[in-house]
Amino acid sequence: MRKKPVLAVVPLGHYIYFEQFEGLYEELSKKAKAFAAYLADSSDVIVTDYVDTVEKSFDTVRTLRAQDVDGVFLVLTTYLPSAVAAPFANYLDAPQVLVGIQPLAHLDYGNCTTFMQLVNDDICAMPEIAGAYVRLGRKAPPCIVAASLQKETIRREVLRWQRAMEARAAFRYAQFGYLGHTYEGMYDMHTDPTAFSAVFKSHVKMLEMCELAKYAQAVTDEQIDRKIQTIRQVFSIQDPSIDPLTDYVQPEDLQWSARMACALDALVEKNRLTALAYYYKGEDNNLYERMGAALIIGNTLLTSAGIPLAGEADLKTAATMLIMNRIGGGGAFAELHPFDVDGNCVLVGHDGPHNVAISEGKPVLRKLKKYHGKSGSGIGVEFSLKSGPITMLSMNVLPTGRFKLVAASGNSIRGAIPQTGNTNTRVVFDMPITEFLRKWCEAGPTHHVALGVGNLLPEIRAFAQIMDLELDIISGERCE
Repeated sequence: MRKKPVLAVVPLGHYIYFEQFEGLYEELSKKAKAFAAYLADSSDVIVTDYVDTVEKSFDTVRTLRAQDVDGVFLVLTTYLPSAVAAPFANYLDAPQVLVGIQPLAHLDYGNCTTFMQLVNDDICAMPEIAGAYVRLGRKAPPCIVAASLQKETIRREVLRWQRAMEARAAFRYAQFGYLGHTYEGMYDMHTDPTAFSAVFKSHVKMLEMCELAKYAQAVTDEQIDRKIQTIRQVFSIQDPSIDPLTDYVQPEDLQWSARMACALDALVEKNRLTALAYYYKGEDNNLYERMGAALIIGNTLLTSAGIPLAGEADLKTAATMLIMNRIGGGGAFAELHPFDVDGNCVLVGHDGPHNVAISEGKPVLRKLKKYHGKSGSGIGVEFSLKSGPITMLSMNVLPTGRFKLVAASGNSIRGAIPQTGNTNTRVVFDMPITEFLRKWCEAGPTHHVALGVGNLLPEIRAFAQIMDLELDIISGERCE
């Protein structure tokens, strides 16, 4: 599994011009490196040789296939026949974006030469190439169009496509662990692993509680001590609240949660997991019940480190948490809780797993005598997300088998939350809260969401586009 996605920047042009205009090749060749500078260092970036013939296109495509690139930016440096771009459509499955960044904001029309026009002809071939992709059975690629002086516009556009490509790359060669079973009766949680693999190219690996038990038994006292140190650094351990379900965290509670956190680490490492969906309903305080009830701290630490864990064996929300993480939002497991008419907000949270990397302040640990709706007891995590813009993302499966995303952006606002050992974030949207909730539910999401910081709707749009997923965005008076 590679550490970083690999993205390619390919400059395209037309060889005939270089026989006609001295110095044009040198001028146009600068554009690819200038564009590559806009890419964040979250990817490994390859800048290929200049491609100005079909033969060079074939050679470049073979090279990029061998390097198994995760995305391609085709930099149109001037006009070129679409045949030069066609091999990328025909032989390369990676997402592709056409880039036309004109050096000048406008030409000096009274003094413009043919040379100057060719240097600024970045978009001349863009409609031809887009049309050729359609004729070749591909969707027209996304396009970046700007002048060089529009640096912030370019940076935002490049970043959103880069993040979308990186999110897609996270699913390639990935293994999603599936431990236990879906919470009984949650019809919206069921996901066909083969259908999931067909769309996202990931393997869904079925795991057993006995494997987790084996790792738990193998945990040493030294490992437990180190994990407890980490827990004390990350969390604030709180006394009982007004909720009678809360209790004092005892040393044995912390030790058991630390042991299970170490066992989860081993499960993830041994199975090379990218993400995990889990749930196990035990009975009569048996070993597996006690194991399942002690996973919240461990899964929270892993989720915060970029390995999302979704409760109630929700594979789809594990996927949205991974998307949210890779596009820069963090990604926490959540659902809708009570709303506040006077405050025009709704509580969004869950009883685990969580993501402390995006918490407002130091998260709290509370002992819970029982988990409502679930078996067992143990330690819960309580906090709100950082105040400011947030994004909410859900994924469902349509009767046709197609996967659909539902998204919305809002704002996390400071304020009191229930002291129940669960996460809760007060979220406002750009409409009355009851109106938002109606529109959100009518879009047909699942009841779980991935919650992330920042307004990430542009990145989600880009991801849906390159993955060919349906997308509903709930905003204002319309559902996009």
